[in-house]
Amino acid sequence: MDYLRNRHFWFGLFIFVITIFLSIAIYLHWVNVGFRVGPYYITHWFSWVGVLFIALFTPIYYVVKRRRPQLLPNLILFHTYGNLLSYLSISTHFASQLGRPAAFYPDLGTGIALYLVMLILVLTGFLHRFQIVSRLVPHQNRFLHISITTAFYVVIIVHILEGLRII
Repeated sequence: MDYLRNRHFWFGLFIFVITIFLSIAIYLHWVNVGFRVGPYYITHWFSWVGVLFIALFTPIYYVVKRRRPQLLPNLILFHTYGNLLSYLSISTHFASQLGRPAAFYPDLGTGIALYLVMLILVLTGFLHRFQIVSRLVPHQNRFLHISITTAFYVVIIVHILEGLRII
């Protein structure tokens, strides 16, 4: 249980808990995010920034950690906190969609799939990063995390194409 003494574990957990509370507050309309910035709602901007970070930084992370292993300590922090903050920003959008009135309720099809993929990515990434389950099931969590990353790319492409009404 070395992770309990790791300040990055506690800060990452703090971001995750803040994400849960902020999502509940947005869903229950305690926090107003129903305003536009330009042509789109603020939560759309948040989710796009979050998805872009994950979609662009993940392959960069994969390549750089292998080509420049000396950068890994800083790279892993950027990966961990960047993805947690991206998940927070995506969660604001998801919570605002779920909190819409029945008359304006969206079709959540790929949105739910994408959010579940994101949640699994965050959880498996957290478990892998802090080696919480690696002693029990070595390499299984890493395999799941990488596999779900692939699913993320597939689902996000379908979600965007649906949003643009191409499919």
